[in-house]
Amino acid sequence: MPNQALAVELSSVRRLLLAETDPPRLTDEQTAAMERRWEEAVAANPSLFDGPTVVCAGLEWKDSQTLLLTWYRATYRLYLLRLDPVHAVSAPSVFVSVAQPTDDGRLLVGRMASSTAAPGRWQLPGGTIEPPEAGAALDVECLRRHAALELAEEAGREVASEELELWTVTRGDKGNLGVHFRAPACPADELAEQYTRLVSAESAQGRTPELDRIAFIGSDADVAGLGGHCADFLPVLAARHAASDMTVQAHMRR
Repeated sequence: MPNQALAVELSSVRRLLLAETDPPRLTDEQTAAMERRWEEAVAANPSLFDGPTVVCAGLEWKDSQTLLLTWYRATYRLYLLRLDPVHAVSAPSVFVSVAQPTDDGRLLVGRMASSTAAPGRWQLPGGTIEPPEAGAALDVECLRRHAALELAEEAGREVASEELELWTVTRGDKGNLGVHFRAPACPADELAEQYTRLVSAESAQGRTPELDRIAFIGSDADVAGLGGHCADFLPVLAARHAASDMTVQAHMRR
């Protein structure tokens, strides 16, 4: 597995606030570079969609457990400008993921399909955040609902959004901000069946599932055995899960 920088876990976050701000203005040169890169990307992968997205403008600790995320509206093509050697901008994405544990202490992970923006990457079910309608607020409950939707769409696992607990926040590659939720445990066989039904339903509609494989891992040591590459936050969260599971088991033995 290629070397990659690990995400930094902001583990003391217990409360997350979100505030919208105006997007930065791009120069004419930056706009031209962005459009050129987007055309090249679409030529290579026609399935790419320039949808609306939330970009992190800044982070500020309000107190020891409360983090303020300032964000602005953009579309996916802005992310390609981060790669430009001359006209690059800082545009950290904001995404959610769901840690779905099994009842035997493992985590469900999935591999992104070839039709996605990150083919072959192993990660937790999740995705980037879309902004609400103009004038509407973006808050943790919006993120929670989006996380539940991603879990259903990618893994076939339907969980009420209120059952997802805010687990942790990570800051990773390019400053990307991950807001990670944790779902109630479920038997691995049941999760595998739900994923199989999802794949069958998507295939019947002529669609390709976003995750072309799923697997179950017990700790960060299992990540290397998946093969290919993984999201930078996956080893961090796998280690966190393993540590919390060991704590629970120790408590149960008392």
